[in-house]
Amino acid sequence: KAFRHTCSITASRGRGKSAALGLAVAGAIAFGYSNIYVTSPAPENLKILFEFILKGFNTLEYQDHMDYDIQYSSNDHKEKNVVQLTIHRPKQHRQVIQYIQPNESTRLSQCELLIIDEAAAIPLPLVKQLLTGANYLVFLSSTINGYEGTGRSLSLKLLEQLRKQSAILTTAAKTTTNNRTLSELELNEPIRYGIDDPVETWLNNVLCLDCCQDPSRFNKANRGACPSLESCSLYCISRDTLFSYNESSEIFLRRLMYLFVSSHYKNSPNDLQMLSDAPGHDIYCLVGPIIDANKLPEILCAIQVCYEGELSKDVVARQLIHGQRGSGDLIPWTIAQTYQDYTFGKMSGVRIVRLATHPDYQRMGYGTKALQLLEKYFQGNIVNIDEFNNSESPSSPTADQIEVIDDDDLPLLNETLHPRQGLPPLLQKLNERRLRHSIDYLGVSYGLSADLLKFWKKNQFLPIYLRQTASDLTGEYSCIMLKAIHAASEAPWLFSYYQDFRRRLLSLLGFQFRTFTPGMVLNLIQQAVYPETKEDFTASLIEQNFTDYDLRRLESYTRNLVDYHLILDLVPILAKLFYLNRLPIQLTVVQMALLSGIGFQYKTIEQLESELNLPQSQLLALFNKLVKKIIDLINSTQESEIGKTFVNSLDTANMQPLEKSLRQELNEVAATIRNRQTEELDRLMHDQKLLKYSVNGSEDAWKEELKNVSEPGVISIPRVLNKRKDVEAPSHFDIKLVVLYMATKNKLELPSPPTFSQMMEDLEIMSTDEKIFQLCQLAEQTKHDETSNGTTIEKTYGLINEFLARLETLKRLDSTLAAQNDTNNDQLENKLKDIIEQLQMCLTKLQTRSFSNTKAVLSDNKN
Repeated sequence: KAFRHTCSITASRGRGKSAALGLAVAGAIAFGYSNIYVTSPAPENLKILFEFILKGFNTLEYQDHMDYDIQYSSNDHKEKNVVQLTIHRPKQHRQVIQYIQPNESTRLSQCELLIIDEAAAIPLPLVKQLLTGANYLVFLSSTINGYEGTGRSLSLKLLEQLRKQSAILTTAAKTTTNNRTLSELELNEPIRYGIDDPVETWLNNVLCLDCCQDPSRFNKANRGACPSLESCSLYCISRDTLFSYNESSEIFLRRLMYLFVSSHYKNSPNDLQMLSDAPGHDIYCLVGPIIDANKLPEILCAIQVCYEGELSKDVVARQLIHGQRGSGDLIPWTIAQTYQDYTFGKMSGVRIVRLATHPDYQRMGYGTKALQLLEKYFQGNIVNIDEFNNSESPSSPTADQIEVIDDDDLPLLNETLHPRQGLPPLLQKLNERRLRHSIDYLGVSYGLSADLLKFWKKNQFLPIYLRQTASDLTGEYSCIMLKAIHAASEAPWLFSYYQDFRRRLLSLLGFQFRTFTPGMVLNLIQQAVYPETKEDFTASLIEQNFTDYDLRRLESYTRNLVDYHLILDLVPILAKLFYLNRLPIQLTVVQMALLSGIGFQYKTIEQLESELNLPQSQLLALFNKLVKKIIDLINSTQESEIGKTFVNSLDTANMQPLEKSLRQELNEVAATIRNRQTEELDRLMHDQKLLKYSVNGSEDAWKEELKNVSEPGVISIPRVLNKRKDVEAPSHFDIKLVVLYMATKNKLELPSPPTFSQMMEDLEIMSTDEKIFQLCQLAEQTKHDETSNGTTIEKTYGLINEFLARLETLKRLDSTLAAQNDTNNDQLENKLKDIIEQLQMCLTKLQTRSFSNTKAVLSDNKN
């Protein structure tokens, strides 16, 4: 047993590869291998293999049902295919030979021997996964040509990679554990028919099955340098001439098929038939400058296209409503069903079926050059010289030139096949060929891979469809990409499709497309064909997506206070805002890969470490900087929003001279302040509360008197009366007599007085006055004693007389305030009127009291 070893068997069809593998498996059972797995594109491909396994068992004298059991597939309705053999001989351990699908590499953990039959028909990524498993032996076989029609990706890429790994192991004394050694075997002698069988030769020639080698390989020494891109020209191949069985046409056809077979495409006779007579298909080839017209030019790149579209809206709607779709027109039907847009089928498009570049000229820009010339042709920028020719075109014969032939005169059995004469040139210049009709878009449908996606994106194609289920045969997701023939500004429909595709793809990256690499994801969700502007990042958008606690967590992470796991739930929101152009920030490629990998694909840092080939510490540092850019943007947006609440509007700068000078403005402000101070001083001068603290005498009198004072002493200033009326300025005691009413209201049953806040504030001062205090005591005494003695009544006479005198003073003050005509005085005047009225009511109540001895006195003093 030699584990981690690969044995490759290649041969043409009919050489006995499957038979050799079947006998090898039977021998492995005899040598004690327990777990043997067999894989192939389909169980039908393994009939010969299992047939020779059973023949090997017969040679080993194994008996059915006694030594082994056969299990058949339950999915095949027409015929049963063997999918498992279980060997259970006496005194031996159990052994199993089991079929698995090519994409079930995870089931090989206990494998000892793996058989891969028809490996060239299995996608190369799946074959690589099968070979990168644990330590087990691999037998790999492939048909390099035959009517199955396979590409040469196995021999071109996989075997070349295994050869390099095997050479490294040989030179390194097999010290590595990640590579496999390789042994190559080739079967040349046929077992179904004799050597150089004429039927096999004829079949290979007719169906172009032996085009695995470059027909022009013997002329490589005479090729010279690669032609420049500017000197290359694109030609349309006449299919009538190409399949006319002419000697030169046959050579050119084999060169063309060699390009298709060697460019990782699966080829079958059906593809050859479609290439020859499909009415909606054309073939174009890119060749270098033709120096010798008698020699066939070397094909640098070949393109097969088909015309699609121009479908009626009603037909599309009727078919899709019933869950049906017509044959052909791959892109229109798919787009109409995906976007439910029945008008897309009305547009005319060209789908690129195959684009193959010669293996010796790949990655030199010839494929891009061919696409550019093809697009220029469909745009109508290559002028047809026949359009300016007045003579009739040979492609448009008149009615008298058309010969009508009855179908009975052309029986196929009586037709004589021979090389046709009078055919058009094999290669037609684009300026000599009339365009079929106007084209709206170029499209392509292919199995998604990183290299192909990069190529089509470089040529400004946009993805608008990605199938959510992988192909059972290839393991790849079908992708449709379009490019508008006209300018981007004239085709806004394509950008609207792409925006919807990107929005839906971002939500699906965490499901079926989680295995995509970061580079592939960025290529799918970014484009440079249509200009995109970042939308405004507003405070309302922040409130819709984040809470205050979320912002605190982001802020703490940027300060390295918490781990990144604390904000993982916010990364999908940040990623969606960024890739939908809602965050106007710039990120590096690695930061964008981190944002999409964590936010959309939910990958761990460990997974991204292996995919990006960067250490975790560096990835976490870049991720922290990414979050810091976003939190800085959020903070600046919130600060600007708060600033708008303080400043409603900003005046624009006006570079005009000021109407007033600075000194004039200062003088006006000073005058205003002086007037305000004067008014305030006047108001204070007339404040009744401050009058009792006023000093007698005018300013002139004080100045004059102070001049004559030579030493400390007492000076005398005459009293100044009011100039308006000869009334002595009332003292503060005059106003406060209202306390009399307040002290006796309960006893005298007076109505509730109005509120006088100024009077109430000075209540404590009034209570210190001796006379008011005596009057209050008298009123309090009369509340308890209805019949007071003569002494109390005598005191009451004196107080009432003094009270009446004070009342007259209040009346004079009222007259004085009325004459001044001031607003503040008017308020005080109203209050004084109320006080006088209440005092008069108080006297009336006192007069009606039952004091018999004092009625006459009160009556005399009433007025």
